[in-house]
Amino acid sequence: MERDPIIDEIRKHRREIAEQFDYDLRAIIADARKRQKGRGKNVVSLARGRKKRTLD
Repeated sequence: MERDPIIDEIRKHRREIAEQFDYDLRAIIADARKRQKGRGKNVVSLARGRKKRTLD
């Protein structure tokens, strides 16, 4: 199977970001949210307003 250069680039950037934050997922997410807010983008939060599913 051939390597996909786009996937390779995504993995490279993901690795660089993880290393920058010492693989701390909370720090990575906090930084992503901060960058999104700085760009005027809406940040989706699943913690607020999440509805429970019923099996009706």
